[in-house]
Amino acid sequence: MLLQRIITALILVPLVVLAVFQLHPEYFSLLLGLITLLAAWEWTNLIGINSPFKRGLFLVTLILPMVWLHFWTQFLEVIAQVLDWPDVRNYSGILEWLVVPPVLFWILMMILIRNTPEGILKLELKTRYKVLIGWFVLFTTWMFLSRLRAFYGSELTLYFLILIWVADIAAYFAGKKFGKTQLAPAISPGKTVQGMYGALIAGGVCAIVLSLIYGFPWMVASDFLMLSITTVLISIYGDLFFSVAKRQRGVKDTGSILPGHGGILDRIDSLIAAVPFFYAGIYLIYP
Repeated sequence: MLLQRIITALILVPLVVLAVFQLHPEYFSLLLGLITLLAAWEWTNLIGINSPFKRGLFLVTLILPMVWLHFWTQFLEVIAQVLDWPDVRNYSGILEWLVVPPVLFWILMMILIRNTPEGILKLELKTRYKVLIGWFVLFTTWMFLSRLRAFYGSELTLYFLILIWVADIAAYFAGKKFGKTQLAPAISPGKTVQGMYGALIAGGVCAIVLSLIYGFPWMVASDFLMLSITTVLISIYGDLFFSVAKRQRGVKDTGSILPGHGGILDRIDSLIAAVPFFYAGIYLIYP
């Protein structure tokens, strides 16, 4: 199993790095959109939607706002010309405020999973609410990872991905070596508090290395250190969030498209929770 994970990662990582650095932001956003739709298809299966029509309809509800958001700037330009309202262009930055709901959502999920893991595991939501939650977390993931790449560049985008990857690897090996206390036994017995500490330390090391490479001033370096550690913390509970969904469904993986890793959601569950939080922090550091 571990060998399969390593082989799959060795294939995927170079492709991801190539996409981050070589694709134009629009094509990068399109690629992210395709991955998001694959994840959305897995989510519909995870919440018990078996009808191909309903699953396809869910994908459409994601595609339409993606297209609208993609042409948001052009939309404002049209309004400015038609209504002779040049100030409308000032509303282009209003989209940044959309990062607040997902950040609050994931903080709430972290608190609930941490304090009442058995309760959230037994929580029974109607399918329509699960559909709404899936739409919300997947759409905001696509939106803010696309914007991170478009507005802050390839290097910062790759740093974010490396941060999540390194934290995930550190959590695995620290848990294997030192793990004694389970983090959320009712949800994911394999995750330990020691593994979580390993991930947080790895996040701090990533921030220190980045600051040294780019020679950040002390204040910026400290901001990156805090942001990296808290982003990793949120990512851990994003993983647990999807573990809750899998346990409620009675499955081990969300799919089988990635050998050794399971489905797309199994691979990006930590990233989904971390993207809005990281983007919000970067926006505060570099408006």
